[in-house]
Amino acid sequence: MQLKFKKSYKFALKSSLYVTLFFLATIFLYHYFVQQLNLLIVFAFSLVFYAATFFLIQFRVEHFIYKRVKKIYDDVSLLETTSYVNQPVTTDMATLTKEVKKFARDKKLEIETLKIREEYRKEFLGNVSHELKTPLFTIQGYLLTLLDGAMEDKNIRKKYLERAEKGVERLIYIVKDLDMITKLEVGEINLDVTRFDIVEVVQNVFDLFEMKAANKNITLTFDNKYVKPIWVMADQEKIQQVVTNLVVNSIKYGKKGGTTEVGIEDLTKNKVIVRITDNGEGIEKQNISRLFERFYRVDKSGARSEGGSGLGLAIVKHIIEGHDEKIYVESQIGVGSEFSFTLEKTK
Repeated sequence: MQLKFKKSYKFALKSSLYVTLFFLATIFLYHYFVQQLNLLIVFAFSLVFYAATFFLIQFRVEHFIYKRVKKIYDDVSLLETTSYVNQPVTTDMATLTKEVKKFARDKKLEIETLKIREEYRKEFLGNVSHELKTPLFTIQGYLLTLLDGAMEDKNIRKKYLERAEKGVERLIYIVKDLDMITKLEVGEINLDVTRFDIVEVVQNVFDLFEMKAANKNITLTFDNKYVKPIWVMADQEKIQQVVTNLVVNSIKYGKKGGTTEVGIEDLTKNKVIVRITDNGEGIEKQNISRLFERFYRVDKSGARSEGGSGLGLAIVKHIIEGHDEKIYVESQIGVGSEFSFTLEKTK
C-alpha cells in the first residue's frame, strides 16, 4: 500500500536528504584531501545525522506552520463561530485551502441572501407605509375639513363622516389582512377540515360579487354546467377566501365586457383542480414569480385605485400551501390569466 505523507513530512525528508548529502560531500572531500576515514563509520554517522536532521526540520516546520495556520483558524472563527471553533487545526495546506474556499463560498451565498432580504424588507416597508398612508391622509383630510367649520352643514357633515368611515374600514381591512398573513407565515393556520361542495362555494362567491362584476360588465360563469356536487376535504371558510381573492382579482384586472370563468376537473384519482380564468390584460413573464409577495402589484398605479390590501395573493398562497396543495399561474399579455389550485377529492 502506498503511503501518503503530509506535505510537511515530504519537505522535511527532502531537506534532510539535501543536508545529509551536503554533509557527506564535505566528509568525502575531507577524506580525499586531508585524512583517511573509516567509510563504515562515516556511513553510520550519516544515517544518524539524517534522522536527527529530519526530526529537527520536521519539528520546526510543523511548529512554524501550525502557529500561522492557527492564527488563520482563529481569525476565521471570529466570523463563523459554529464551523471552526471545535475543529482540530490541520497543517495540511491542501485541506486548509479547501476549508477556506468552502467558507468563502458559504459567506458569499449568505451575503447575497442578506442583500435580497434587505431589498425585500425596504420594498415591503415602503409598500406598507403607502397602503396605510393613503386612507390615513384621507380620513385626516375629511376630519380637518369638518373641524374647520364644515360641521355646521348637516349634508357635508354626513357625507364627510361617511367617507371617513370608509377610510377607517380600509385601514381595518389592511390590518386584518396583515394580521392574517403574519399568522399564516409563522404556521398558525389552524385548519378546520370538513367535507363540502366546492361548486357551491364558487357559486356563493359569484353571488357575493355579481354587482361588482356588473359594474365592469364582466360575466361570472362556470366553464360547464355542474349538476352534481363535487366534494372536497379542506377548510371551507379558508378555501372560500381563496376563491374570493382570485375572483376579485380577475374582476379588478379584467377588461370591461370580459369574463371570469371557473372550471373544476379531476387532476388525479384523489385530487381536483380549480381553475379561475379571465380574458383581461395578462401578466408579463418577469412579474409572475413575484405575484405572491406581500403588497407586490403588477400595475403600481391602477391597482391602488381599485382598492384592496395588496395581500390577497400572498394569503391565497399560504392557505393553499397550508393544505399541502399546489397553486399555479399561467398568463399571457393581451390574452388573460389563469390561476389554479388543487384540493383533495372525497366521495
